[in-house]
Amino acid sequence: MARRLVSAGYPLVVYNRSRGSVDELVAAGAKAAASPRDVAGRCDVLVTMLPNSPDVELVALGRDGIIEGVRSGLIFVDMSTISPIVSQKVGKALEAKGVRMLDAPVSGGEKGAIEGALSIMVGGDKAIFESVLPIFQAMGKTITHLGPLGSGGFTKLANQIIVAINLTALGEALTLAKKAGLDRELTLKALAGGLAGSKCLDQKAPNYIASSYKPGFKIDLHYKDLGLIMEAARALGVPLPATAVVQELFNALRVKGRGGLDHSAVITLLEDLAGASA
Repeated sequence: MARRLVSAGYPLVVYNRSRGSVDELVAAGAKAAASPRDVAGRCDVLVTMLPNSPDVELVALGRDGIIEGVRSGLIFVDMSTISPIVSQKVGKALEAKGVRMLDAPVSGGEKGAIEGALSIMVGGDKAIFESVLPIFQAMGKTITHLGPLGSGGFTKLANQIIVAINLTALGEALTLAKKAGLDRELTLKALAGGLAGSKCLDQKAPNYIASSYKPGFKIDLHYKDLGLIMEAARALGVPLPATAVVQELFNALRVKGRGGLDHSAVITLLEDLAGASA
């Protein structure tokens, strides 16, 4: 995502806990910062992409965090997938410093990020969204303003329900086909042409054909998202029975030491259950 911004001509100031990615971006034309506080003092628009809610809180509100370096008028765009309630909490704390915040989680995986084809789901003030839109357009193709702060996060949680259940359904279908002796590549071709076709199928087909699950989006991260989903569902009074089952399947994958694999590797657990492992 940062590379897309550099390619679009935006001057970047970057910080990351591990130095490798910072060095790569500096080589591409970005400038390095010493901390989130340092970044905040040198930018007009600050974008974060972090693993989970506590990480965003720490980077935004913790020691040497964004809140310690901001000036009034800064726009803070958090593109992480976190609790929408935490997004609202962070937004309120930063608002007191004159900072305007958008939550803007994304979907599309590593491939979408590399190609600048992400779906970006945005919550926050509409005027601020419009001012940041060109930045979003450098990283994504489907960019939607969904309402007040937190709306982007709730939409991303809905997205993650569909993706997790879709990948599980694909895993079950392909395991059934495997036990029936069908050719996997031909099966995927047939399924893709009908109502069962999906972006999940199209993007993950090479994984299924090669039985190789190098991560584009890790099981560990999707399991984290499933936890956020169930937490939000309980708070809103929404039963999610299918999602609850899928959450336990992802938990089982982590117990088996497969949390670092791509989330399409849920099929490996289903193959184990069916005695159809390679």
